[in-house]
Order: sequence, then structure tokens, then C-alpha cells
Amino acid sequence: MAEEEVRSTAALVLGALLPALTTVFFNGIPGAIGGSHLPRWGVRLPILLTCAAQLWFTLVSLTVPEPYLDEIFHIPQAQKYCEGRFFDWDDKITTPPGLYLFSVAAHRIATALRIPQLNVCDPFSLRAINFAGVLGVSYLALWCRQAIEARQHEAVVSSLAPASAPARVRAFSQYALHTAINIGLFPLLFFFGGLYYTDVLSTGVVLAAFANHLSRVGADAGRSPMWSDIVTVALGVWALGMRQTNVFWIVVFMGGLETVHAVKTLRPKRVDQPTMTTLGEKCRYFAWRYSVGDIHDLPIHKSYPDDMIFTALSIGIAVICNPLQVLRQVWPYIVVLASFVSFVQWNGSVVLGDKSNHVATIHLAQMLYIWPFFAFFSLPLLLPSGLSFLNMAASFLRTPTRAATATVAAPGSFLRFRVLWPAYLTGTAVLSLAVVWFNTVVHPFTLADNRHYMFYVFRYTIRRGAAVRLALVLPYTLCRWAVWDALGGHNSWSGDDEGPMAYVSHPFWIPPPTAKIRRQTAAAYPRSPEPRPTAEDRKASEFALRACLEQDSLHLSTKSVATSTGLVLLLATALSLVTAPLVEPRYFILPWVVWRLMVPAWRLKDHLRHGGFLEGSTAVEAAARWSGTYDMRLFLEGAWHMAINLATGYVFLYKPYVWRAENGTVLEGGNLQRFMW
Repeated sequence: MAEEEVRSTAALVLGALLPALTTVFFNGIPGAIGGSHLPRWGVRLPILLTCAAQLWFTLVSLTVPEPYLDEIFHIPQAQKYCEGRFFDWDDKITTPPGLYLFSVAAHRIATALRIPQLNVCDPFSLRAINFAGVLGVSYLALWCRQAIEARQHEAVVSSLAPASAPARVRAFSQYALHTAINIGLFPLLFFFGGLYYTDVLSTGVVLAAFANHLSRVGADAGRSPMWSDIVTVALGVWALGMRQTNVFWIVVFMGGLETVHAVKTLRPKRVDQPTMTTLGEKCRYFAWRYSVGDIHDLPIHKSYPDDMIFTALSIGIAVICNPLQVLRQVWPYIVVLASFVSFVQWNGSVVLGDKSNHVATIHLAQMLYIWPFFAFFSLPLLLPSGLSFLNMAASFLRTPTRAATATVAAPGSFLRFRVLWPAYLTGTAVLSLAVVWFNTVVHPFTLADNRHYMFYVFRYTIRRGAAVRLALVLPYTLCRWAVWDALGGHNSWSGDDEGPMAYVSHPFWIPPPTAKIRRQTAAAYPRSPEPRPTAEDRKASEFALRACLEQDSLHLSTKSVATSTGLVLLLATALSLVTAPLVEPRYFILPWVVWRLMVPAWRLKDHLRHGGFLEGSTAVEAAARWSGTYDMRLFLEGAWHMAINLATGYVFLYKPYVWRAENGTVLEGGNLQRFMW
């Protein structure tokens, strides 16, 4: 008992120190250009996250001091490694030993620094790694979001004015900080911050690799230096050492994004589009334009289904026609893939142990389940989708004359809205019904273990019968649309384009008869580089950005990602899920985190433009002005995550039960069991 008291005291002392350290940790990054644009309460957000995570970690350590559930495999294995028994492996463990090696390193460092609370490999010390990991994940998410915003800003300025000097955004926005804190509060990551599982550290390593990737593809980045390639390989191999499915996020997702980046650096000479009268002429012309890098890649909130098709087609043609350019950029990811293939060939399987229960299969229904998962945990972010739907309905009910007037800048959008979207929705609905009917897989583990929430989700939905399973296609579809709508900033139905866009090359675009320049994009794309901007140019650009941020603190945060980014994210998510027969919420952590990082900020006033149904309402316009400087959804999202954490944490800690079989036999030796993710 004395040892437990020492441990609890150490945890409380550690928790008392960490809020102050974390505040310094987060606030050590410079504020926005020209000074911090964070409100006073913004600097308290890291303290809130640290105190909440420390409280959870302490309560778990005091209430459940012994290893629980999968910890009975992970903790003994880590203790073997701490003792130097690196070749003594438990065959029930399926994941690589990255977590245990990291734990040994932390143990050795704590021993060298003489930190008595952490220099032993007991459950308390090992769980503390994930506790700190939650804070690390939040910090890495801040870096990633800042880099996403900086890249979007620099890319827009560089594409529209190649000779200009875009301000380098090294600071973080208030939206980036609040987003990072909410990711730290994400219920699945937060929950496992109190236990010794692989999920938290695995997510952190992938985010570190993502931050490295974003630095490699900055708008002013040329060919990546050798040291960056080496770091990319090292982080990729480390991520694979944490979890095998990370290969999809390192190789497919980040490698795919760098492939697109390589294509976009081709910078072909611009030409006017000739007059073409036959389909063959169009195919030959656009195949040539795609082959030289004149690809089609709109912002995701401007893409119709046909835009997505031509985005994938144009990038594919450009990659095939420029293999050396692409290989120079992505060869580190090919090395990571080769190391993974070598491991699988040596091991004879993707998993290390328990191979009979973890056989790869085709489970397409996973790509239906993920949307309600996103919608549940991100419910506050999806609330504006209701406004998007009403604006869409208002647009659909407009008279043809008014609709045509609203779409002059985007010829054909009215027809695409009236024809393509209904066809797209019908096709996806039929495909979803077919997947539910032919490919619903129920893993034995899901039915055998009622200690997990997924057991009850399946019990009251999927296992209710074929009619219920088929009826669930409707909420799957609605959730998918809302999630994709949020990724586009909820502005998909706003109407006119904001202005000229780069990477627009749609084969069915027809230039106006009176147009002097017959091009779809305003980007100049010179083959030879422009003169380097001077220090005065850079200073003037930073001054302009500072003035813009003073007027609009969300200026850097509201831009949506490119269509290609969304498609690569969808591909990586599909590959990481459809090969898993078991429906496990922890498998959805990385897809959610990456998606959440790319969700742009939202303001109510964006729905008051272009004839939306809210236009003209005095009360709504007043609310829009009040909320125009901050994305108020973030407060709701943080509160929602905390409410889920409180509910699941209370059930886990204070509602244990004795596990019994269906015939009443006591299982697990009568030890108390607990509900968890």
C-alpha cells in the first residue's frame, strides 16, 4: 500500500508541474505575424488538456493499478525488453515492438536522469508514456495544421503571382491551436492516454512523419535535400515499427501527396485552348496537357463528381509520362514500402502473432461504418451541413434564369447540379446496398467480447436483420455527405467562385466566344524560374498579411484542401480498413485525425452569400458578425469530446462487473471487468 501511495503522490506532483511545462511547450512557438492573435483564454487551452489528461491518468493508475485487457500482453512484453530479453516474444501480440523499444529508451533515460517515478517498467511508468503521448500528439497536430495553412497561403500567392514574395507563415493561428487541443481531447486517443496500448504513440509517429512531409512539399520547396529523404525513411520505418497498417498512411497517403506535388512542379508553358469540334480532338489535346503537368485539381468544395474523375485521370497521366520527376520526389517512400514487403516475406504474414485470428480479408462495409463514426465524434463540426443542405435545396428550386445567372463563372454547373449529383447519389446508394448485402462481415471477436462498445453497436443494429442493415444505408449516406461537406468548409453550394484558380483543366470547358485569353486558369506556370524576391518584397508581403490578419483572424484557416488531397485521403483510409475483418474503433483513429487536421474553419457569414436561404435575415446577419472572428464550433467540439470522455471514463472506473458466459459461468477467474472502447 505504501508503494501505491508513493505512486499516487508522484502522479499528483507530475500533474502539478506539467500544466506549466505544457504552457511553455505550446507557447514557445511564435504568435501570428506581427504578434499573437490568440485571445487571452487561448493560452489556457494547453493547461486544460494537460490537467484533464493528467487527472485521467492518475485515476486509472489508482483505480486499475494492474494490467487490464490487452495490457496483460503489452506490459509483460515491455518488462521483458526492460530486462534485456529482446528475443523473448509473446505469440499473442500482433503488432511490431516499436512501443516496447520506445519504452526501454524512456526507461533508460529516466534511470540516467535519476527520476525515481519513471525508472521502473511497471504499469504506472509504462502508462505515463501514453499520458505524455497525448500531449505530444496534440503538439504535433498543431505543427501539422500550421503547415497546412502556411502551404495553402503560399501556394495561392505563388500560383496567382509567380514573381511575388508570399509571406512565410511560421506562426500558428487560433484555429490551429484550438484544433490541436480538440484532437488531444479526441475520446479514443484521450482514453488510451491512461492505458498502455499502441494507439497513442503510433498516432504520434505518423503525425511526425506528416509534419515532415508538409515541410517537404511547401510552396517554395524544390527538390527535397538528402537529409530530408533520410529523415523520411527513418520516420516511415519507425511508423511501421509501431503498427503494420501505418504503411498505408506513410506510403499511400504521404507518398501519394508527394506524387501530386511532383506533378505540380512540372510548371508547363501555358497555351490558349484551340477550337475543337470532335471528341477525339478534345481527348488528344487534354491528354497532352495532362502529360506535361497541366492537371485538373480544384479546391475540394468546388469539385463535382466529374471534377474528381478528371483529377484522378489527369494526375495519373502526368505520373505515367513523367516517371523520373516523380521518382526523385517519392523514392524514400518506395524504400519504406520495400522494407515492409521484406518484413512480410520474412514473417510469412502481416501480423506477428495470433495469425489465425488476424487474416486479411476484403471487408468493404468498413467504408460505410466509418462515416457514422466520424459524424458521432465530430457532430458539432457537421452542424453547418444543415445550412448547406437548405442552401442546396434553395439553389435547386431557383428558376433556370436565376440559376444560370449565378453560375456564369462556372459554365455547365447548373446542368451538373441537376444531372450529375442525382446520378452520383443514386449510384453510391446502389453500391452501398450491394456492399451491405454481399459483404457484411461479423468477426467472432465482435460477438464474443461484450466488454467493448462495438459489441452493443452490432447487437442493436447490424445483427437486427437484413432489413435493418439495408435501412442503415440512408444514415451512412447522410453521414458521408456531411463529413465530405465539412472537409470542403460547408461552402459547396455557395455559388460563384471566389476568383481565378490554379490547376483547372476540365475537358468539357468551352471558352467564351469573346474571350481574348482562352485558358481555364489564371496561373502563369513559367518553365523558367522567376527572379528571387528581394528582402523588401518579402517584408511588404508580410506587412500585407499582417494587415489582413488584423482584419480577419481566420484568413489562413478557411481555405479547403485540393481535390487530390481528399481523394488520396479516401484511398489510404479504404486500404487501411477494407483489409481488416474486425470492426475496431481504434482502427478509425488515424483516418479521423488526418481528416480533422484538414477541416477548414467555418463562419456563418459564408452562408449568407449568393442567394442562400438565410440571406436578408437581420438576426442571422448580427449573429454572423458576432461569430465572424472565430469558429464557434470548436467550443462545442471540445465540450462534446469532454462529455464523451467523462461518460466513458466514469463507466470504466466506477461501473465494473463480473464477466459471465451465457450459461452463467464466471469468466476470467471472477476478476472485475470494465467497459471500454
